Amino acid sequence: MVLRHNPNTEVLLGEVVDLDAQRRRVILRDGEAAYDHVIVATGATHHYFGNDQWAPLAPGLKTIEDATEIRSRVLSAFESAEREPDLAKRRAWLTFAIVGGGPTGVELAGALGEVANDTLRHDFRRINPAEAQILLIEGEDRVLPLFPGTFPPRLRNNSSA
Repeated sequence: MVLRHNPNTEVLLGEVVDLDAQRRRVILRDGEAAYDHVIVATGATHHYFGNDQWAPLAPGLKTIEDATEIRSRVLSAFESAEREPDLAKRRAWLTFAIVGGGPTGVELAGALGEVANDTLRHDFRRINPAEAQILLIEGEDRVLPLFPGTFPPRLRNNSSA
């Protein structure tokens, strides 16, 4: 645990039902916890930009169960590609689209690249996992749009350079 050597930090697992700011207490389903400083991190959910019919085809990545589902789909895609005799269909099995170029999408694209290029490198006879295409799709003009664009000019993608 990252905070185990910090004597002023206590990590609890519980369901928060209320917050009493006046008394500086977090009200849990099974008790209370006093605090000096509190950070409320309520989590997040994914959305499909008004296209909820995408949900069965494109799991989010907010829970352990989501990650397990994605891992299963990725490994199954490589296995299906290994068994597919038709080249066009094999390429389709080896094409992965990640929608969202924020921190989670970028991290997932990198992890998928590592799986394709390193982890599965010697596991197949008919396909080369490194031939997988990973498409990172972002609606903004660049990936990681919430981070400031502070790259030096020589590192920017600049068509006039």
